[in-house]
Amino acid sequence: MKEALVCGAGGFIGNHLVYDLVLRGYAVTGVDLVFPEFNKSAADEFIIGDLREQRVCDRLLNKYFYDEVYQLAADMGGAGYIFTGENDANIIHNSALINLNILERSVNNVDKIFFSSSACVYNADNQRGTDNPICSELSAYPANPDSDYGWEKLFSEKLYLAFNRNYNLPARIARLHNVFGIQGAWDSGKEKAPAAICRKVAVSKAIGADSIEIWGDGKQTRSFLYIDECLDGIRRLMDSDFMGPVNIGSEEMVSINTLAKMVMEIAGVDLEIKHIPGPLGVRGRKSDNTLIYEKLGWKPTTKLYDGLIPLYKWIEERVYESHLL
Repeated sequence: MKEALVCGAGGFIGNHLVYDLVLRGYAVTGVDLVFPEFNKSAADEFIIGDLREQRVCDRLLNKYFYDEVYQLAADMGGAGYIFTGENDANIIHNSALINLNILERSVNNVDKIFFSSSACVYNADNQRGTDNPICSELSAYPANPDSDYGWEKLFSEKLYLAFNRNYNLPARIARLHNVFGIQGAWDSGKEKAPAAICRKVAVSKAIGADSIEIWGDGKQTRSFLYIDECLDGIRRLMDSDFMGPVNIGSEEMVSINTLAKMVMEIAGVDLEIKHIPGPLGVRGRKSDNTLIYEKLGWKPTTKLYDGLIPLYKWIEERVYESHLL
């Protein structure tokens, strides 16, 4: 039985990853500041701990050997958290400190380590149009991310590459693109666009409103990856000899207006979209999967619409159970 440590196991992707690893027969230790919000973790052991603290990382990594470590712990959120500028210092400090602590203690104690980077590392100058953003892996340099969250991810990629080079620590680095699914943030201010729009549509439907609000003109484009596809991509990368960085995302790019229309169709309503000022990020972004298909033979098969169906149903249930009504 392989031993795995999942850092950030209380978060959306980390929580799903724990379940996936347990189903694959791993003995899993999870660590996070909090337990998963919406279900009980499947981890064999779940430790409440702050990975910014050296003593917590000492406890986890200096006394045990892990076949695989998955480092997903970070200070992050949706556009309303990342792009306002109000959280930049915390985002950089907290996430960098976590990675520094984990890497220092993983040398000689870990057979292989996964780092969850982000599409936010890509050069903003290459994503100013909505139709043809450039997000191939090599295009990250010269660097010009559109947020300090992206800068921190780019720095941490270099950190993992350096530890691999200088300390022979086998690392796998993936740039994840807008992963969505059930059991994630949906009304905390850290939710991503699919969950936020599902919530807005569900609330409007429940109270009989005739509109929802969308930040900007809604013509900004993104690609969104269903959580099950993300886990499959991560597994392929970890089982390979390829280090990365590599994109794990979808090439199905839609505008935010189109995303909203999809959710309305699933909900069975036709609402007016009111465009309001708000943080937006880059104008266009989608995953370029050329490299991951070449190296791993991987490409996602779940269409955005199909992934939105269970997400909308889950969020609609939360809306009816919550104070939002």
